Amino acid sequence: MKIERDFSLRGNPVLRHALITAGSKGLGKKVSEMLLEKGCSVSINFRSDMDAVEKLKKDWGHYGEDRLHFFQGDVTKKNDMERFVTEAVNKFGRIDYLINNAGPYIFERKKLADYTEDEWYEMLEGNLSSVFHLFRHAIPIMRQQKFGRIVTYGFQGAESSPGWIYRSAFAASKVGLVSLTKTISIEEAENGITANMICPGDIVGEMKEADIAYSRGIADVQTPVGRSGTGEDIARAIMFLCDENSDMITGTVLEVTGGVDVINRYR
Repeated sequence: MKIERDFSLRGNPVLRHALITAGSKGLGKKVSEMLLEKGCSVSINFRSDMDAVEKLKKDWGHYGEDRLHFFQGDVTKKNDMERFVTEAVNKFGRIDYLINNAGPYIFERKKLADYTEDEWYEMLEGNLSSVFHLFRHAIPIMRQQKFGRIVTYGFQGAESSPGWIYRSAFAASKVGLVSLTKTISIEEAENGITANMICPGDIVGEMKEADIAYSRGIADVQTPVGRSGTGEDIARAIMFLCDENSDMITGTVLEVTGGVDVINRYR
């Protein structure tokens, strides 16, 4: 893929543009929402939920088509990810933030030997290979800009490569992603590109799209800080990492868990 663009600032402030996978609902929705509120234009990948997208088009219609772009595609398919990047750059002319929010997860608790081959490869392709394909197409654009912020998602303790019972395939792919994120942070530092990982805690159900204020009104005895994490918690952390002045923070794994111990609950 070769895209020619003029990335010079020409003395004018740049309208930052973000790509986010699975950005139409759950944690991704709150991240997309905050990016729009901060003045960014946003390209949002979704797989199949057209109802959610149509609702967002109405709810966020005041931002206009010049700020919002939806792309239907599967993160496990490399051609879809190439088209996602190409469409975004053709529409907005740049990629400043790459937020790798999507990642398949198997909720059934099962041991590694009980996984099917399809389940194993879905975890690897969706959580690791998909990020490689996005990196490969987005980083050359960021290099031309001399600016980029990349955020991947992990899980509590991923940096230390812990065993996670019943989550073997997911954990293996995310631990690999830790190394990939750190490597990219070193390789691309000279180009003004940072790469960091966010590790959400146990954020489930309605809390994925909830605000912090709402969470504070509901006691959560399972989380040491006394409330559940929310989509807003994750979005705030990502916005900090994407800030112009956060360039000293790269290769970092940031846990946003409220002190909850996710991986040891079944031991």
